[in-house]
Amino acid sequence: MRQLRGQERVITANRQTSWAFSDAFVAEDEAMRWARDRARDAGLRSVSPGTGSALRLLAATTDAKAVAEIGTGTGVSGLYLLQGMRPDGVLTTVDPEPERQQFAREAFRAAGFAANRARFIPGRALDVLPRLADGGYDLVFCDGDRLESLDCLAESLRLLRPGGLVCFEGVFADGRTVDSAAQPAEVLRLRELLRAVRESQELMATLLPVGDGLLCAVRRG
Repeated sequence: MRQLRGQERVITANRQTSWAFSDAFVAEDEAMRWARDRARDAGLRSVSPGTGSALRLLAATTDAKAVAEIGTGTGVSGLYLLQGMRPDGVLTTVDPEPERQQFAREAFRAAGFAANRARFIPGRALDVLPRLADGGYDLVFCDGDRLESLDCLAESLRLLRPGGLVCFEGVFADGRTVDSAAQPAEVLRLRELLRAVRESQELMATLLPVGDGLLCAVRRG
Protein backbone atom coordinates (compact mmCIF):
# COMPACT_ATOMS: atom_id res chain seq x y z
CA MET A 1 0.00 0.00 0.00
CA ARG A 2 2.87 2.42 0.71
CA GLN A 3 4.25 1.84 -2.75
CA LEU A 4 0.88 2.57 -4.36
CA ARG A 5 0.53 5.82 -2.43
CA GLY A 6 4.02 6.80 -3.55
CA GLN A 7 3.05 6.17 -7.16
CA GLU A 8 -0.05 8.30 -6.71
CA ARG A 9 2.09 11.19 -5.44
CA VAL A 10 4.33 10.96 -8.51
CA ILE A 11 1.33 10.98 -10.85
CA THR A 12 -0.22 13.93 -9.02
CA ALA A 13 3.00 15.96 -9.12
CA ASN A 14 3.33 15.46 -12.88
CA ARG A 15 -0.34 15.64 -13.83
CA GLN A 16 -0.06 18.70 -16.08
CA THR A 17 2.92 17.17 -17.88
CA SER A 18 1.04 13.91 -18.30
CA TRP A 19 -1.99 15.68 -19.77
CA ALA A 20 0.23 17.59 -22.19
CA PHE A 21 1.91 14.34 -23.21
CA SER A 22 -1.52 12.76 -23.74
CA ASP A 23 -2.57 15.53 -26.12
CA ALA A 24 0.78 15.50 -27.95
CA PHE A 25 0.46 11.72 -28.39
CA VAL A 26 -2.27 12.27 -30.99
CA ALA A 27 -1.16 13.24 -34.51
CA GLU A 28 -3.58 15.52 -36.36
CA ASP A 29 -3.77 15.80 -40.15
CA GLU A 30 -3.99 18.91 -42.30
CA ALA A 31 -7.80 18.96 -42.38
CA MET A 32 -7.92 18.85 -38.59
CA ARG A 33 -5.38 21.66 -38.26
CA TRP A 34 -7.32 23.75 -40.77
CA ALA A 35 -10.53 23.30 -38.78
CA ARG A 36 -8.69 24.25 -35.57
CA ASP A 37 -7.36 27.41 -37.23
CA ARG A 38 -10.89 28.40 -38.32
CA ALA A 39 -12.14 27.88 -34.75
CA ARG A 40 -9.31 30.00 -33.36
CA ASP A 41 -10.09 32.77 -35.86
CA ALA A 42 -13.73 32.70 -34.75
CA GLY A 43 -12.83 32.76 -31.07
CA LEU A 44 -14.18 29.24 -30.52
CA ARG A 45 -12.71 26.60 -28.26
CA SER A 46 -12.23 23.23 -29.97
CA VAL A 47 -11.96 19.87 -28.24
CA SER A 48 -8.38 18.99 -27.34
CA PRO A 49 -6.59 16.24 -29.27
CA GLY A 50 -6.93 14.02 -26.19
CA THR A 51 -10.68 14.59 -26.03
CA GLY A 52 -11.03 14.10 -29.76
CA SER A 53 -9.14 10.82 -29.74
CA ALA A 54 -11.28 9.61 -26.83
CA LEU A 55 -14.42 10.39 -28.86
CA ARG A 56 -12.94 8.60 -31.86
CA LEU A 57 -12.19 5.55 -29.73
CA LEU A 58 -15.68 5.55 -28.20
CA ALA A 59 -17.31 5.80 -31.63
CA ALA A 60 -15.20 2.89 -32.86
CA THR A 61 -15.88 0.82 -29.74
CA THR A 62 -19.64 1.18 -30.17
CA ASP A 63 -19.33 0.51 -33.94
CA ALA A 64 -21.34 3.71 -34.30
CA LYS A 65 -23.48 4.09 -37.40
CA ALA A 66 -25.59 7.03 -36.19
CA VAL A 67 -24.10 9.82 -34.06
CA ALA A 68 -25.71 13.08 -32.99
CA GLU A 69 -23.49 16.05 -32.19
CA ILE A 70 -24.68 19.15 -30.35
CA GLY A 71 -22.33 21.97 -31.29
CA THR A 72 -20.74 21.63 -34.74
CA GLY A 73 -18.21 24.40 -34.26
CA THR A 74 -15.85 24.33 -37.23
CA GLY A 75 -15.76 20.54 -37.41
CA VAL A 76 -12.90 19.45 -35.15
CA SER A 77 -14.94 17.08 -32.96
CA GLY A 78 -16.94 15.97 -35.98
CA LEU A 79 -13.78 14.87 -37.77
CA TYR A 80 -12.77 12.73 -34.80
CA LEU A 81 -16.23 11.19 -34.56
CA LEU A 82 -16.35 10.40 -38.28
CA GLN A 83 -12.91 8.77 -38.09
CA GLY A 84 -14.20 6.38 -35.43
CA MET A 85 -17.58 5.63 -36.98
CA ARG A 86 -18.43 2.87 -39.42
CA PRO A 87 -17.68 3.63 -43.09
CA ASP A 88 -21.42 3.88 -43.75
CA GLY A 89 -22.12 5.91 -40.60
CA VAL A 90 -23.86 9.29 -40.63
CA LEU A 91 -23.06 12.17 -38.27
CA THR A 92 -26.01 14.46 -37.51
CA THR A 93 -24.59 17.73 -36.25
CA VAL A 94 -26.54 20.67 -34.84
CA ASP A 95 -25.38 24.26 -34.40
CA PRO A 96 -27.15 27.64 -34.24
CA GLU A 97 -24.50 29.24 -36.50
CA PRO A 98 -24.74 28.04 -40.16
CA GLU A 99 -21.47 29.77 -41.10
CA ARG A 100 -19.59 27.56 -38.66
CA GLN A 101 -21.18 24.52 -40.24
CA GLN A 102 -19.89 25.65 -43.62
CA PHE A 103 -16.35 25.49 -42.26
CA ALA A 104 -17.10 21.98 -40.96
CA ARG A 105 -18.37 20.93 -44.40
CA GLU A 106 -15.11 22.08 -45.95
CA ALA A 107 -13.05 20.29 -43.30
CA PHE A 108 -14.98 17.03 -43.75
CA ARG A 109 -14.55 17.23 -47.52
CA ALA A 110 -10.82 17.95 -47.18
CA ALA A 111 -10.49 14.89 -44.93
CA GLY A 112 -12.02 12.72 -47.65
CA PHE A 113 -15.49 12.14 -46.19
CA ALA A 114 -18.35 11.97 -48.69
CA ALA A 115 -21.06 14.60 -48.40
CA ASN A 116 -23.64 12.00 -47.33
CA ARG A 117 -21.60 11.10 -44.23
CA ALA A 118 -22.80 14.22 -42.39
CA ARG A 119 -26.19 15.83 -41.96
CA PHE A 120 -26.01 19.49 -40.94
CA ILE A 121 -28.99 20.97 -39.12
CA PRO A 122 -28.84 24.68 -38.22
CA GLY A 123 -30.73 25.68 -35.10
CA ARG A 124 -30.82 25.58 -31.32
CA ALA A 125 -30.28 22.11 -29.87
CA LEU A 126 -33.51 22.08 -27.88
CA ASP A 127 -35.48 23.02 -31.00
CA VAL A 128 -33.84 20.37 -33.18
CA LEU A 129 -33.34 17.36 -30.89
CA PRO A 130 -37.07 16.68 -30.33
CA ARG A 131 -37.36 16.09 -34.09
CA LEU A 132 -34.76 13.31 -34.11
CA ALA A 133 -35.79 9.64 -33.90
CA ASP A 134 -36.27 7.87 -30.57
CA GLY A 135 -33.61 5.22 -29.95
CA GLY A 136 -31.99 5.95 -33.29
CA TYR A 137 -28.47 6.85 -32.18
CA ASP A 138 -25.41 4.97 -30.98
CA LEU A 139 -23.67 8.02 -29.51
CA VAL A 140 -24.68 11.57 -28.61
CA PHE A 141 -21.93 14.15 -28.09
CA CYS A 142 -22.90 17.35 -26.29
CA ASP A 143 -20.72 20.44 -26.63
CA GLY A 144 -23.31 23.20 -26.61
CA ASP A 145 -24.83 25.68 -24.19
CA ARG A 146 -23.97 24.54 -20.65
CA LEU A 147 -27.18 26.07 -19.32
CA GLU A 148 -29.07 23.52 -21.43
CA SER A 149 -27.06 20.53 -20.20
CA LEU A 150 -29.84 18.86 -18.21
CA ASP A 151 -32.35 19.27 -21.03
CA CYS A 152 -29.82 17.85 -23.49
CA LEU A 153 -29.29 14.90 -21.17
CA ALA A 154 -33.01 14.17 -21.18
CA GLU A 155 -33.15 14.36 -24.96
CA SER A 156 -30.04 12.19 -25.27
CA LEU A 157 -31.61 9.43 -23.19
CA ARG A 158 -34.56 9.44 -25.58
CA LEU A 159 -32.32 9.39 -28.66
CA LEU A 160 -29.95 6.63 -27.53
CA ARG A 161 -30.41 2.94 -28.17
CA PRO A 162 -29.77 0.64 -25.19
CA GLY A 163 -26.00 0.38 -24.88
CA GLY A 164 -25.51 3.76 -26.54
CA LEU A 165 -23.21 6.46 -25.18
CA VAL A 166 -23.75 10.07 -24.21
CA CYS A 167 -20.73 12.36 -23.73
CA PHE A 168 -20.50 15.91 -22.40
CA GLU A 169 -17.42 18.03 -23.07
CA GLY A 170 -16.04 20.77 -20.81
CA VAL A 171 -17.47 19.58 -17.49
CA PHE A 172 -14.40 20.80 -15.57
CA ALA A 173 -15.11 24.38 -16.70
CA ASP A 174 -11.44 25.29 -16.32
CA GLY A 175 -11.44 24.01 -12.75
CA ARG A 176 -14.47 26.03 -11.65
CA THR A 177 -16.69 22.97 -11.22
CA VAL A 178 -14.72 21.90 -8.15
CA ASP A 179 -13.92 25.44 -6.94
CA SER A 180 -15.71 26.28 -3.68
CA ALA A 181 -15.94 29.98 -4.58
CA ALA A 182 -19.19 31.45 -5.90
CA GLN A 183 -19.72 30.38 -9.51
CA PRO A 184 -21.91 31.48 -12.44
CA ALA A 185 -25.11 29.71 -13.42
CA GLU A 186 -23.47 27.62 -16.12
CA VAL A 187 -21.06 26.04 -13.63
CA LEU A 188 -23.88 25.34 -11.18
CA ARG A 189 -25.74 23.64 -14.02
CA LEU A 190 -22.69 21.48 -14.77
CA ARG A 191 -22.66 20.37 -11.15
CA GLU A 192 -26.33 19.42 -11.46
CA LEU A 193 -25.52 17.50 -14.63
CA LEU A 194 -22.71 15.55 -12.96
CA ARG A 195 -24.97 14.70 -10.04
CA ALA A 196 -27.84 13.64 -12.30
CA VAL A 197 -25.65 11.37 -14.43
CA ARG A 198 -23.92 9.81 -11.42
CA GLU A 199 -27.21 9.09 -9.67
CA SER A 200 -29.19 7.95 -12.73
CA GLN A 201 -30.38 4.35 -12.70
CA GLU A 202 -30.46 4.42 -16.51
CA LEU A 203 -26.77 5.22 -16.93
CA MET A 204 -23.35 3.78 -16.12
CA ALA A 205 -20.96 6.73 -16.04
CA THR A 206 -17.32 7.75 -15.87
CA LEU A 207 -15.50 11.07 -15.96
CA LEU A 208 -12.42 11.17 -18.18
CA PRO A 209 -9.68 13.71 -17.33
CA VAL A 210 -8.99 14.67 -20.95
CA GLY A 211 -9.15 18.23 -22.24
CA ASP A 212 -11.54 20.19 -20.05
CA GLY A 213 -13.24 17.04 -18.75
CA LEU A 214 -15.28 14.50 -20.71
CA LEU A 215 -18.31 13.01 -18.94
CA CYS A 216 -19.34 9.72 -20.55
CA ALA A 217 -22.22 7.39 -19.74
CA VAL A 218 -23.69 4.23 -21.25
CA ARG A 219 -27.45 3.85 -21.39
CA ARG A 220 -28.25 0.56 -19.70
CA GLY A 221 -30.17 -2.02 -21.70
